[in-house]
Amino acid sequence: MAESVEPHLFVILGATGDLTTRKLLPALFHLRTYGELEKQNTLILGAAQPEMSEEAFRLWAYESLNKSVARNAPDLRRWCEEYLHYQSVGRGEAEDYERLGKYIRQVELARTLPENRVFYLALPPTAVPEAVERLAQACLLKSRGWVRVVFEKPFGHDFRSARELNTLLHRSLNESQIYRIDHYLGKETVQNLLAFRFANPIFESIWKRESVECVQVTVAEDIGVEHRGAYYNEAGALRDMVQNHLTQLVTVVGMEVPVSFEADAIQAEKLKVLRSIPPIDPSDVVFSQYRAWEFDGHRIPGYREEKSVPPDSLTESFVALKMEIHNWRWRGVPFYLRTGKRLPRKITQVAVIFRQAPFLVFRSLDPGSLDPNQLVITLQPSEGFALGFSVKTPGRPFSFTNRALQFDYKQAFGGDLPEAYETLLRDIMIGDQTLFVTADFTETAWRLYDPLLAGKREPVFYTAGTWGPTEADQLLERNGHRWQLGW
Repeated sequence: MAESVEPHLFVILGATGDLTTRKLLPALFHLRTYGELEKQNTLILGAAQPEMSEEAFRLWAYESLNKSVARNAPDLRRWCEEYLHYQSVGRGEAEDYERLGKYIRQVELARTLPENRVFYLALPPTAVPEAVERLAQACLLKSRGWVRVVFEKPFGHDFRSARELNTLLHRSLNESQIYRIDHYLGKETVQNLLAFRFANPIFESIWKRESVECVQVTVAEDIGVEHRGAYYNEAGALRDMVQNHLTQLVTVVGMEVPVSFEADAIQAEKLKVLRSIPPIDPSDVVFSQYRAWEFDGHRIPGYREEKSVPPDSLTESFVALKMEIHNWRWRGVPFYLRTGKRLPRKITQVAVIFRQAPFLVFRSLDPGSLDPNQLVITLQPSEGFALGFSVKTPGRPFSFTNRALQFDYKQAFGGDLPEAYETLLRDIMIGDQTLFVTADFTETAWRLYDPLLAGKREPVFYTAGTWGPTEADQLLERNGHRWQLGW
């Protein structure tokens, strides 16, 4: 596997969309400013429906980037002029892709590029199958170099649609060419969690059922559905977040030590975790929906009042559930997952709660005064780790206070951490699939959640600005636990 970026053409289908301006172009520009791309002969080709000249596309890209790019931006205009190209694909008919293919070969010949190509499908899910077929028909998925195709979530709507999409892809591509992005896996903290576990025996030795009481994964958003009402109403929180992001975090936390730090070995261990999860009991799942919140004369609308959401919608904006991993390491340890919109703050955390001491020396104290040790991994908004422990509070009476040893990435290393898309795009360019999702993983995850989707109940309600419904708290209280949000 190459460790440096080879010359190639990076083609973005859907290049005039929101994903391109918010994530892809900024990430590509920053990779160039880090020296990853400029010394290599790598060009970016935007392809989309609108008819526009290359000059117009470059100006549009420059104006979009100029609002968001803060790092090393003085030569932004030169970068747009030298590295960006554009070709319309009109209505996406066969002849449109034939013209795209002709233009690609033109650019490769003019700039003496080998036929190495990345096709990034920044398209609505419904447009993906046809785009793949058109690329294949135009012979763009075969070349004398390498070809890699990148897909955004959602990858399928359920098990059946995910399998059908995988079957379609495998007609024209082998699995090593397919990159299914889950941007959570590109975060520095998720990657470092692997290093944290496997490079530090002090933690790996207690990463098991004898030491761990429970594991909690929280992905909270403080916004509503914003402009995604129509999409979100079809998806809901289980499809939109749990089936991919939260499940990925569970497998990273739960996986066994891989035989090597390479893509195949890591992906195999993650898949083993997923296959060890037994069917989830519907009584261990809470579906909920936010309702309006009024404070200080302001009113936050409820989910059913959001734009493009039907007033009688039963789609959940919050999910909490309990699952278990039936293997030697984790049997009997509950994994609690929760995610939702309109929660008090935006935060993504994994909390590993350790067991209390088997014999409590301080029997005379209030049993609830001594908190269990916990390791909290924060992915956003600040990235880092915190290990909570109990210390004696100074003075009398004898009591305890919970404190934490903390590590913050920004404080430790200074400056901005690489954005997830910067990490993932570079991995695509060097052919490293470690942080990407395999066909087996997507289908196994859908198979796990399909019964819950089929048996969804009418959601209970929570007030916008709270941490969800009381039923989510009761889910943990039944097992003597409570939700933890660390430092």
